[in-house]
Amino acid sequence: MSGSGGVPYRRLFGLPGVPAQALLGFLAQLTQQVAPVGIVLVVSYSGGSLALAGLIAAAFGVGAGMGRPVQGRFMDLRGTRPVLDFTALTHVAALVALVVGAGNWPWWTIVALAWIAGLGLPPISVSMRVEWGRRMADEGRTTAYSLVYLVQELAMLVGPLLFGLLVAVASASLSLGAVAVATGAGTVAFSRALRVSVAPAARGRGRVSWDLRMVVLMVVVLLVGGTLGALQVGIPALAAARDLPAATGLLVAALSLGGITGAAVYGARSWRAGVEARLVGLLLVLGVVLAPLVLVEAWPLLWLGLFAGGTVFTPLLTTMSLLVDEIAPDAPAEAFGWVSTALGVGAAAGSGAAGVVGERFGPSAPFLAGAAFALMGAGLATILRKRRRT
Repeated sequence: MSGSGGVPYRRLFGLPGVPAQALLGFLAQLTQQVAPVGIVLVVSYSGGSLALAGLIAAAFGVGAGMGRPVQGRFMDLRGTRPVLDFTALTHVAALVALVVGAGNWPWWTIVALAWIAGLGLPPISVSMRVEWGRRMADEGRTTAYSLVYLVQELAMLVGPLLFGLLVAVASASLSLGAVAVATGAGTVAFSRALRVSVAPAARGRGRVSWDLRMVVLMVVVLLVGGTLGALQVGIPALAAARDLPAATGLLVAALSLGGITGAAVYGARSWRAGVEARLVGLLLVLGVVLAPLVLVEAWPLLWLGLFAGGTVFTPLLTTMSLLVDEIAPDAPAEAFGWVSTALGVGAAAGSGAAGVVGERFGPSAPFLAGAAFALMGAGLATILRKRRRT
């Protein structure tokens, strides 16, 4: 490790437009965490069943997972701005229509609207990675991608809190509509603040090459998503089992605050270790941090353990993005889109596995499942190191 703390961030924020892009990117990502929660509340308050609400929220997640690679492909070919403008319109229109139609229209139309809203979720983090990655030299991309995830974590932390405040003074429908409109406006403003609108790839190029390194990396990303999914099930399950469901918010906040801290620290340094070595090391640390939580009884220690896990998680995402740069230089947006999709699919699989494990071995067992996913990812990531040496 080398370099003085904070200098890389000063260099990044010294680039014209980056502070405005970070602020607008934060605003444009508010619905990423709010939309699934808001959809469940809107459907429930309009008389729909909890099962229907869950199906609609799942449709949103499926749409988001399907949309990212397609959006990335068009960004590589046509540029960032047209994709951002189109997705902003699609996302906001679908959410507003869902709010209007909930309780009045057939259930399948609401499911379809949720899927369209997910499909049109604006690719803000992908756009920031491409924009800042092209403007920063290789040694500065760790800082650039750390800032991407720092902004994303802040939006995912603040968005639900803001939505909760709005719901307290207005209806869930009005609150979701307001956040959706703010996200759309932020997305359009963000697209106008971009300085590099992704030069279109040469015809016949600009496609992701699915060689061994890319396949291995995507499987590692799936396993990282599995860890996240296991935690998403394990945290509320443990809180409920101990008759303290209100603790769920504090424990989830520990992960988010850890992620913000990890992104800030990881991006403030220059690292001598290779990207592949860092990936293996971070996965090992994540597994080692999460595994003991299966035995932890004290709430403060559990909070600290999740905070520590969060500090590793965002550097892990940053490191995987750096590897995407190396493996798919001709199609960065599409490759980043596949990363987002793989994370989502892995999270869904991890949630399912954690539910089964928790049912059979107790409410703390999902933490062990999450650790197992991370350690399997570390073992698989050693293939990337061997390929590098070769």
